[in-house]
Amino acid sequence: MRGGFMREVVVTGGGTGIGYATAAAFASLGDRVTITGRREQVLREAAERLGAAHVPFDAASPAAVHEALDSLPARVDVLVNNAGGNTDLDRGRSAELMDAELMDVAEAWLANLNANLMSAVLVTTALAPRMGEGGRIVTIGSIAARGTGSGSYGAAKAAVESWTADLAADLGPRGITANVVSPGLILDTEFFRGRLTEEGVRARVQNTRNGRPGTPSDVADAVVFLASAGAGHVTGQVLHVNGGAYLGR
Repeated sequence: MRGGFMREVVVTGGGTGIGYATAAAFASLGDRVTITGRREQVLREAAERLGAAHVPFDAASPAAVHEALDSLPARVDVLVNNAGGNTDLDRGRSAELMDAELMDVAEAWLANLNANLMSAVLVTTALAPRMGEGGRIVTIGSIAARGTGSGSYGAAKAAVESWTADLAADLGPRGITANVVSPGLILDTEFFRGRLTEEGVRARVQNTRNGRPGTPSDVADAVVFLASAGAGHVTGQVLHVNGGAYLGR
């Protein structure tokens, strides 16, 4: 809430992890928050804890996004595109040309593009007309976009950065900003599907400058800043939240 004005905040993928922490941060400020996601029960339980509204739908489905519009706020002040993740971790094996059929490769790449890029594009396209001057769009990217060897997931997050640059140019004349928050290793999320080992954590932490993994709150705080009035002249940017594992210089 700013100066008695209660903002309408929509957070996709808001049931767990970074999305939940982000929704909680906005709720703590007195904003009215709506979280979305595919898992209705997880979403409902999260919304009850947050005191938020919830709208279950698949953000990567044009039909599902369209159907959900009547349930989403008529005015949107802040949109956080958090839905996504590395869909290769759900497939059971990596779809690389050396060990998979071409159809498997195509399906794997399209899955990551749909989950990470198209989900943001579709929801933003649907809700941008509901945003006025001072509107904020923040999309969650990844350190993987900067060539850390994450295949189709990294490519999808790199596409998010390119799309956001165009989005900032398109919406800037309306007084709306668009930025990316790009996390490095963040623990206490479902991202790694329980597959991240202690050795994997140590290796990633060794690449940081502050010697620790990130938390969902680290990312949420960066999102809240970009959504603030004080960030009105920050747009088309990538804000790296990775402890210096990638230096944006």
